[in-house]
Amino acid sequence: MPAAAAAAVLLAAWLATVCAPEAPVTSSGDIVPPEGMVYVPGGTTRIGAEDGLPTERPVFSAQVAPFFMDVHPVTVAQFRAFVRATGHVTEAERLGDAGLYDPETGGWQLMPGAHWRRPMGPEAPEAPDDHPVTQVSWNDAAAYAEWAGKRLPTEIEWEHAARNARNARHPYAWGEALVEDGRHRANTWQGPFPGGNTGEDGHLFTSPVGAYGATELGLTDMGGNVWEWTADWFRPYAERDRPFTADATSEKAQRGGSFLCHVSYCHGYRVSARSRSTPDTALFHVGFRLVKDLEPPAP
Repeated sequence: MPAAAAAAVLLAAWLATVCAPEAPVTSSGDIVPPEGMVYVPGGTTRIGAEDGLPTERPVFSAQVAPFFMDVHPVTVAQFRAFVRATGHVTEAERLGDAGLYDPETGGWQLMPGAHWRRPMGPEAPEAPDDHPVTQVSWNDAAAYAEWAGKRLPTEIEWEHAARNARNARHPYAWGEALVEDGRHRANTWQGPFPGGNTGEDGHLFTSPVGAYGATELGLTDMGGNVWEWTADWFRPYAERDRPFTADATSEKAQRGGSFLCHVSYCHGYRVSARSRSTPDTALFHVGFRLVKDLEPPAP
């Protein structure tokens, strides 16, 4: 074979390995997910995006074991059940305020009296039961997870699920475009940012979970609506294998984007997008969803 042809064959093989979707390693078979969860097959996923923000690079491959994942973010009603069962008091309630974005000034403020029941403040309406719970810190989410017998997903697990457990390279968990056939596929910001959100997608703030359809795996709200806490400390990918000790300034990673995200600002509803906050932070556009490990096979 001529040298040029051989080089072309090698290049094609390398591109197929790096760029092509990879079939999941594990099939569902007879696995029945717990109520309100979907089965996420294991497999190999390329994490990150070379054309994304610096925090999304360098791209690397990760092997992921199968797991179960909540269909949607934890709702206000679900969180209320946890509070009633445990008497949990959120950090926002203990501290007396929580973070709110002011679209008129383009800045953030601590709103006295804002918490998960009234995320926009004490004078605002209560959060609807079928919306994602917000104004919950990472510590609040971890407490809920322990009560529910689940855990927060790792960043890799979250992105693996958003890539439909087969290394799908679409920019969004549902496909290529934010609007498909005139239908918005996520709750995001429309109009100039900052300034006025036109609400063309039907919601100015949070929306009911599942309002914009499901992904190939059956997951909803995997882009937009609310950012979601993950288990991981936020670190540059280049340092992911290095020793790390958290301190008072360390932040936990978030995934998924929110109703505040805009293509000119963070474009956070892409599957590779990342955000972060300190574990005690509560914000009106951040919630969480949980995962659960599969039971080991019987001996």
